Parts: sequence; C-alpha cells; structure tokens
Amino acid sequence: MGLLLVRYAELGLKGPGVRRRFERVLISNMMVALAKERVEALIERQHGRLFVSTDRPREAMEVLRRVFGISSLSEVRECGSDLADIRKMALEVATPLLGEDTSFRVEARRNGTHPYTSMQLAAQAGEEIFETHRHRGVRVDLHRPDITIYVEVRNDRAYVFSEHLAGPGGLPMGSQGKVVAIVERERDALAAWLMMKRGCRVLLTGEVPEAQRILGRWDPEPRSVTGELGEQVRVNRAQGVVVGWSLEELEHREGPDVDVPVYHPLIGMSEEEVERRLRDISF
Repeated sequence: MGLLLVRYAELGLKGPGVRRRFERVLISNMMVALAKERVEALIERQHGRLFVSTDRPREAMEVLRRVFGISSLSEVRECGSDLADIRKMALEVATPLLGEDTSFRVEARRNGTHPYTSMQLAAQAGEEIFETHRHRGVRVDLHRPDITIYVEVRNDRAYVFSEHLAGPGGLPMGSQGKVVAIVERERDALAAWLMMKRGCRVLLTGEVPEAQRILGRWDPEPRSVTGELGEQVRVNRAQGVVVGWSLEELEHREGPDVDVPVYHPLIGMSEEEVERRLRDISF
C-alpha cells in the first residue's frame, strides 16, 4: 500500500471554520477524481496535510495533480519519529537514487515536540546516507545537489520522500459558487480554467471539442448548458459569466446581456501568454 502526502497552500490562510469547510470540499473533489479513474483510496486529514492511502500511488498522483486546491504532493515512506528510525528510512529512500559521485542534501521540518531540532535531524539523516555511500564518491551539497531527501516529522510519525509533484493550487472547485463560461473557441477554456482555480464550479456553453477535452481533464464531472444565456444564469443560480476576450475584443464587442458580473480573466494577457498557459493545462 502506497502513501501520498498532499499539501495545500491557500486553504491554510483561512480561519479554522472556513478551512475545515474547504478541506471537506477538497477531499470530496479528490475522491470524485480518483473514482472517475477507478483508483481506490482512503484519505485522512491531519493538521494542515492530507494523506492518501492507495495501492496505485503513481496513478493516484497523476489524477490528484489536476485537483484544484492542491499545491503539491509526494509519495512518502512512513516510520516512527525516533531518530534511529528516520536515519534508516532516509537511507532506504536515498540509496536507489544515488549513483557514483552523486551530490545530495537532506531537508527536514517538524511539527510537534521532539528531542532534536530540524537542523539536527537533517544532519543526522545526511550523515547516515553519506557514511554508507562515501566509498562511491557521494558528497553533500547544500546549494545545488543532484537529489534532495525530504523528512517531515509530524508528532510521533515521520515521512521521508524525494520529490514534489506540483498541483494547480488555488481553491477547491465548488467552494465559491457557480459561473457560466461562454466557450466559443479554445482560448475560452483557459478563462474557464482560471475561474475553476479560484474555486468556481463552471457551467459550459458552446460546442468546442478541444476546449471541452481540456476542461474535462480538470473537472471529473463537467456540465454543459444550452439555451438563452440569461435564462441559464437564472435557472442555475450562477453568480457570474466568464468570457475569454482580449482587451481589443472588449473594446469592440458588446458584452453579454445578463444581470450578474462578467469576468474577463484573460484581459491582461498577451496572445503568447494565452498560448503558453493553454499548453500548460492541456497535458
């Protein structure tokens, strides 16, 4: 059984009540995304972190990296918080990654009370790795190492890992209400995506297959609406309309006739930036 450590950033700035509510929305979104790909998992919430237990950790990471609200995630190895246990686990994680003349460093952080500081922990784990592999020319480099071993201690448990996989960040989708996105071309998908990242549930109009394909990768339960725009806003109790217009288009086009705000997320972007960010979200 594999274990993933999931981090969020913006949620942590909220007050306790709001944070708990957003965490519940995030966990629900994670479970829906995993279920769509038929990846079974259990999710545990623990003091600003989420832990995902699954027998398909790599597949789960690829799914969860597209869940809004997640800033990063790592596949971790778990052990006790005793210094000897952590030294042993750090060595187990580092050994398959070290080649001849490889440089490394250890980064450590703690949450709780322990008989060592974070710096002492990093030094001890690094010593274990170095002394075991020094005959291979392995060396410590604190500034530009070939690999980094991370240790995170949370009360009586420690988690050791070697990589961070970036998530989209932002707020959990559905935590900020609904908007209707006018999708007339591919660039409109980016405008909708940016509103999803701000926590909105986006209802799509129009038939643009490539835009729908892109957004379908980020929303496991995409929803399209048809009919007159104002009626769809009213029926679905949407709190805004999203368009992907450029500044030039805003000057020459008549805006949607609706009684809710109209959002223009791409208004300050150049065509090059729009194209680059579309490529970034199309993986």
